[in-house]
Amino acid sequence: MLLGLFALLACQLAGEVIVRAFAWPVPGPVIGIVLMFAVLTLHGHLRKPEAAEQGPIAKVADTLLSNLGLVFVPAGVGISQHYGLILDHGLALVVALVVSTVLTLLVTVGVFRLVSRLQSSRRPVP
Repeated sequence: MLLGLFALLACQLAGEVIVRAFAWPVPGPVIGIVLMFAVLTLHGHLRKPEAAEQGPIAKVADTLLSNLGLVFVPAGVGISQHYGLILDHGLALVVALVVSTVLTLLVTVGVFRLVSRLQSSRRPVP
């Protein structure tokens, strides 16, 4: 389990170093996840899922996922500390959330339809 934790933290650290070195506007853990994906792909864990399910990274990931709810406690406390600010700007927050959700759904549908059309045009007719 220690090896899996080391692998996860090493990828996150590498992601942070890359982001700071190149001044990318992307969070370091996102680059770390991409690095972890690349490492797992190169080692063949993604081609053999049964091997990956028993590996040290899977054990650490399962443990972290089972305790994921604890991560949201500080965010909830932070929200409760800024209750007045939320009341002052609550309507703007709700409008921003609704508009961004609708736009995301529309863009997702558009991309899906575009990819669907591209794939159907490449399929040979039987």
